[in-house]
Amino acid sequence: MAELTQNLVQQAARDAFDLSEGEEIVHLADGTEYDLSGQWRRLDLYTSVSEAVGEEITVQTPREVLVGIAERLGLEVDDYAVAGKIVEDIFEETVGNDLWEPTFVFDFPEDTSPLTRYHRSRPGLTEKWDLYIRGTETATAYSELADPVIQRERFEAQALAAAKGDPEAMVLDEDFLVAMEQGFPPCGGMGMGVDRLLMALTGQGIRETITFPLVRRG
Repeated sequence: MAELTQNLVQQAARDAFDLSEGEEIVHLADGTEYDLSGQWRRLDLYTSVSEAVGEEITVQTPREVLVGIAERLGLEVDDYAVAGKIVEDIFEETVGNDLWEPTFVFDFPEDTSPLTRYHRSRPGLTEKWDLYIRGTETATAYSELADPVIQRERFEAQALAAAKGDPEAMVLDEDFLVAMEQGFPPCGGMGMGVDRLLMALTGQGIRETITFPLVRRG
């Protein structure tokens, strides 16, 4: 999915601006240039957070330790926030907002990725990445979870999170589970809005690039 996404964006840049392969440098609306060419950078979520805060952070780090780090950074932590959500918030504050060059951030925690396949070699993590371009999350992708037993466990955990007040928690979807039980081949999925692609290619904001003008203000 990462290779596919990189190729898609670079091909879009070549087609839109008549660029040569390997020279995908686009001219942004503010008159500056932005380099989309080459092999894009790849970061590990937990490693980058550890480097940013100056201490090792892993999927086993206790929640209370993460809360302390978040509060030192001036971040508000909701009572229902799981450990993985706190780590992701710390990442956004210390790393994500400064990722100017195209960067894939890999290996997100299980407790924030209920539909994602568990990592095949790193317990507690999932095979998921987010793509950042110019400090903005532009796309996300993951290996699809294909095990209906584990998926049910994830849904049940989400239901408990919802009961604690998490507005982003998912509901238990019996129809989805029944469909999975019939068979689910290994696969991956990627999501990237056309507006996000246009933002990457033009340097403009969401208001200028959104393709549904009826929802724009002004």
